[in-house]
Amino acid sequence: MSENKDPQVADVAESGVAGVKFVYDFTEGNKDLKDLLGGKGANLAEMTNLGLPVPPGFTITTEACKTYLDSGEEPAALRDEVSAHLDALEAKMGKKLGQADDPLLVSVRSGAKFSMPGMMDTVLNIGLSDKSVQGLAKQAGDDRFAWDSYRRLIQMFGKTVLGVDGELFEDALEAAKAAKKVTIDTDLEAADLKRLVTKFKKIVKTEAGRDFPQDAREQMDLAIHAVFDSWNTDRAKLYRRQERIPHDLGTAVNVCSMVFGNLGPDSGTGVAFTRDPASGHQGVYGDYLQNAQGEDVVAGIRNTVPLAELEQIDKKSYDQLMQIMATLENHYKDLCDIEFTIERGQLWMLQTRVGKRTAGAAFRIATQLVDQGLIDEAEALQRVNGAQLAQLMFPRFDDQAKVEQIGRGIAASPGAAVGKAVFDSYTAIKWSRSGEKVILIRRETNPDDLDGMIAAEGILTSRGGKTSHAAVVARGMGKTCVCGAEELEVDTKRRRMTAPGGVVVEEGDVVSIDGSSGKVYLGEVPVVPSPWWSTSRAGCTRVPTTPTSWWRRCTGSWRSRTASAGCGCGRTRTTRRTRCGRAASGRRASACAARSTCSWATAGSWSSA
Repeated sequence: MSENKDPQVADVAESGVAGVKFVYDFTEGNKDLKDLLGGKGANLAEMTNLGLPVPPGFTITTEACKTYLDSGEEPAALRDEVSAHLDALEAKMGKKLGQADDPLLVSVRSGAKFSMPGMMDTVLNIGLSDKSVQGLAKQAGDDRFAWDSYRRLIQMFGKTVLGVDGELFEDALEAAKAAKKVTIDTDLEAADLKRLVTKFKKIVKTEAGRDFPQDAREQMDLAIHAVFDSWNTDRAKLYRRQERIPHDLGTAVNVCSMVFGNLGPDSGTGVAFTRDPASGHQGVYGDYLQNAQGEDVVAGIRNTVPLAELEQIDKKSYDQLMQIMATLENHYKDLCDIEFTIERGQLWMLQTRVGKRTAGAAFRIATQLVDQGLIDEAEALQRVNGAQLAQLMFPRFDDQAKVEQIGRGIAASPGAAVGKAVFDSYTAIKWSRSGEKVILIRRETNPDDLDGMIAAEGILTSRGGKTSHAAVVARGMGKTCVCGAEELEVDTKRRRMTAPGGVVVEEGDVVSIDGSSGKVYLGEVPVVPSPWWSTSRAGCTRVPTTPTSWWRRCTGSWRSRTASAGCGCGRTRTTRRTRCGRAASGRRASACAARSTCSWATAGSWSSA
């Protein structure tokens, strides 16, 4: 725990009822307090302790959430605790929440113990109003930035807090772009965005029956309650059932001073992985978006550039990010998923967590971390389970098949999926329940598509990258996914997709998607057995009948000194680093005495490269 606690925070550290503390500054926690601070809050505190650039803020505990959900009211002491921590934050930042001439703005973000990407709510830019937007514009010297931030607040707040249909805001935004004859948000000018703010406020008034709140503290309090309530939304409950997460944990709420990626070309936002979450390979993986706020990346509403291109855009920030990524992976001893923002050349860390990965990546990463001495073999075994092994045994497409490729996107989550094209979650669920296999096709997915994603054999989007909502959720579920297939024009209203050359895929037409290559095919592509299963079976004289039992028996040999203890192939090991009883004389696959039949060697998982 950090020794550099803010003295003003220390003054309020003992607040609460009967010694119960509901609010923690980022300087007070650590990564071991996930039960109390949630994963996001605990890791923000941990990064603060490590001296990484984290915007100041505080976390409201899961205990406060549980009290609120149980009683329908927040704990009696919570408002005073939040006020005290807000006062400390304002003193640290040198400005007041929502003040007219130079406003402090904050984000209010959910953060449960277990990662639930996109399932709960976030509101950015809290503190903006008709008056403070003028002060923000003056301080930043950028009218466009200020009005863009304000329209984002009204859009997020209206949908998340006031329950306004998000499509109404999207339709108004699309109409504004059409009137301007532009296709992307960043081409709208300050005057366009100012008119859009007026339109958004009218939507709120009509749909919510009230004006958009102009008081900054009211905005923050309502957003905190909305995040608490988001724990029990249908999509959050569905995700918890899918991932076997207990329903009684509650979520923490993180209130963080805003940093802005939408301040111009020297600003931006991104998501990074310390290794490829799809394959496990080491390298620079992630997405970056100039002149944008964080939700733009995960929502996939604009196509990103690969993170490696940040080196050409802003080398100083890129080099600093690479150092931070190495620090975090060595500290957590695992693949880390990182959110960051660059504000006019200044890098800020907004989140880190142990990243979700595919089954193949889990194998490769576990062995690499053993090779690097970061974890031992016993820990590596705990990180790969039977369900992940079973995913590796799924069939793949036959490379020799004569089929028509109609597009290609980003290989976001591997596998081979074939099904009838559907363009909304309702149809995906309905057809799936009647026994049809379907592919859910969207421009981009959002958390409301979760039930359709579960029902589908695979997901195809025309926008987004490896860090978009569709990609992250699909990897977590072991679901085939291709994202960012830009050449495919998806028309959800007419329920069709148009490919280059005029090929039209109507709802009900069969398509095939390859999550390992990103290729999209018209019609059904034949499948062949997984190379993992065939190579895994090749070297054993006694092969169990199921992948899961094979894994249990072969991992028994990894734990023991002799292969015959678990695998049954009768080959003894001569060093600690062997797999499935294959004798090895060194650390790398090239040294394995049975390289041609060893699944770890032939699949590439043993190499530390």
